[in-house]
Amino acid sequence: MADEKEKENSMGDEIADWAISIAVAVFLAFLIRQFIIELYIVDGPSMRPTLQSQERLVVNKFIYKFNPPEHGDILVFRYPRDTTRDFIKRVIAVPGDTIEIKDGRVFVNDQLLNEPYILEKTRSEYPKATVPQGTIFVMGDNRNNSEDSRFADVGFVPYDLIKGKAMLVFWPVSEFKSLN
Repeated sequence: MADEKEKENSMGDEIADWAISIAVAVFLAFLIRQFIIELYIVDGPSMRPTLQSQERLVVNKFIYKFNPPEHGDILVFRYPRDTTRDFIKRVIAVPGDTIEIKDGRVFVNDQLLNEPYILEKTRSEYPKATVPQGTIFVMGDNRNNSEDSRFADVGFVPYDLIKGKAMLVFWPVSEFKSLN
């Protein structure tokens, strides 16, 4: 009879240990997803050729707590017109920079931007403007098929809408790459 009681106590302790372990794992996963990294799926062609639709990304949500976005970063942000949607674009200009698009070429601070990552020459124009403090100017790499800062519904993206920096493509495995 004593052996049965010990077995019951041992089984109860084991179940409690499992329950605690699962609760801690769920809590840690929640914290990691909420504050450190999140997984995203690219939806659409706006970042071609750098990113393809349906690729899976790891996005660092923590990095911009310490450093502001930099030229060339690929980041995820909430669409200003509908903050339930996320967009992924490349940072072209940061606060204080001037941005201008003329003759299909992008100029930042009156310097022609070297853009080996774009799909094709930009067909639109954008008048010279200065990026306000606390915002960034973003564009897709597929310039002629991208809704980005050139359009009023996106405009200059406020820092508080930035979710994080895309760090790597992990799926499909054949496309695995770092985005730094």
